[in-house]
Amino acid sequence: MRSLLFSISILTLLSCNAQTEKPAADHNDSHHNNGGWVITENEMLHKNRTHESGRMQFKLVNSKYQNEEYVFDQVLEDIKRLSDERYAALAPMILEQDITTLQHHVGSGKMTYEELTLFYLKRMFIYETNPSTSLHSIISINPNVVAQARSKDQSWRQKRSDIFGMPILLKDNIDTKDMKTTAGAFVLKDNQPAENAELVANIISNGGLIIGKANLSEWAYYFCSGCPLGYSAIGGQTLNPYGRGAFETGGSSAGSGVATAANYAVAAVGSETSGSIISPSSQNSVVGLKPTTGALSGKGIVPISHTLDTAGPMAKSVADAEILYWAMKNGAQGGGATNIGTEAKSNLPKDIRLGVFKNLLEDPEYTSAIEKLKKEGVQIIEIEAEQIPLPGFLTLLNIEMREDLPKYLTNRASKNISEKNMAEVMATNRIDSVQRMPYGQGLFEGIMADTTNTAAFLKIKETLLKNGNDFFETPMKKHNLDAIATINNYHSGYAAVGMRPCLAIPMGLQETGEPKALTLITDSNTEKHLLQLGKTIEGILKGRVMPSIFK
Repeated sequence: MRSLLFSISILTLLSCNAQTEKPAADHNDSHHNNGGWVITENEMLHKNRTHESGRMQFKLVNSKYQNEEYVFDQVLEDIKRLSDERYAALAPMILEQDITTLQHHVGSGKMTYEELTLFYLKRMFIYETNPSTSLHSIISINPNVVAQARSKDQSWRQKRSDIFGMPILLKDNIDTKDMKTTAGAFVLKDNQPAENAELVANIISNGGLIIGKANLSEWAYYFCSGCPLGYSAIGGQTLNPYGRGAFETGGSSAGSGVATAANYAVAAVGSETSGSIISPSSQNSVVGLKPTTGALSGKGIVPISHTLDTAGPMAKSVADAEILYWAMKNGAQGGGATNIGTEAKSNLPKDIRLGVFKNLLEDPEYTSAIEKLKKEGVQIIEIEAEQIPLPGFLTLLNIEMREDLPKYLTNRASKNISEKNMAEVMATNRIDSVQRMPYGQGLFEGIMADTTNTAAFLKIKETLLKNGNDFFETPMKKHNLDAIATINNYHSGYAAVGMRPCLAIPMGLQETGEPKALTLITDSNTEKHLLQLGKTIEGILKGRVMPSIFK
């Protein structure tokens, strides 16, 4: 895989796909007969039958409801306008470059916002329509994004923030007017919201571009029990660019992490209830920020739990995640996202005190990262992880999703969506269970069966909040810590119920080639401090690695 060369020319692919006849709308089983899709899927299904992880023993890889080739139909003519030669010339200026650098290239006349957008579209098209490299990470493309980028070139001297003209991907549970919002689910395949989610409106008001929607674990991975991370009926099985079919993608913001790692956009927006930003960021060598719940608006996001749900940025650097975070948080009319690129080295914290869990020090990547930090003067305090339970965690999700999802279906989903509650969604899925719910809908069934009464539910919420906070607060106060450092999403559940922000920072690759992250957890509403802390630690670890077959 690491030596795989993409030998089909871009122009040949464009020509072939432009001439391919589409199948009838109601007969999608034949979609994947083009280009060897069936052969590729069958090979992966056969290979993964013996995977050591049950979640990686796939039943399906390709979506039965759309084909990657046709996702790009509305922008094919635009993609053709960027020649292979210009694409190659742009590559070193764009791949792995941060937002500040990209803005400099535009400002100095080396490229335009339109070219930046076309580069990402062409890159997605090249890899996602090749069955040997497709990651199944993109569900839809904004048909208006090229025209929107062109308008940014005409007004770039009035740019309002660093996010101006930057193409951003959204997890497909976040509402947009320009694209459908499916949550990866069959019942929402034609859901066209009337307005943008508030955080999307903020990104746009700051001049950001929404280039498309990323695949996800269906219903944000609160749907099927024990099913693969990154699978949805609409998007198919998202694959990890560091090992397609070998490594998990993380979930539920799988497409956001995978696409960011593969340089399909400047950055992406994910969402998290518990671990759904931190997990795919860790698995794909990208930075992911899960903010304090409530720091960003949740209006216009398909919900699980209003108590725990939050959106957050996923990027290739902490600085880029910070830029996107502030753009998501503040509309231009409210002061806008600040231009923070020049502040990256000016406000870095000194005398950092970092708590590390003793029971994790047997992990080689974690230990290596801690040693690097020690050598640079970071004070490392070893702490014991207390055995604190989180009783009723699933009940919290059950009760709130049962209440919150019908509100979305009634108030936000487009009028053509007839299902208005979970029972109706489940009934629609049963009509064709093989394609609509190949791994079942066990968690939905658990939601419907939960009989927890109001008094017990309120007690559960109170206990979870206390226990989640106690897990971190006791050692942080005792040792006067700036943050606690853990691995991947190991302690995301505690951070979720404790309302604490998390920041995943790449540590590098394991011997197998699978990425791993150092995750920092701090007090609630300390995002500014956490991000500055993250820049310092990122600068020491230098752990971000680009997937080799996507270079």
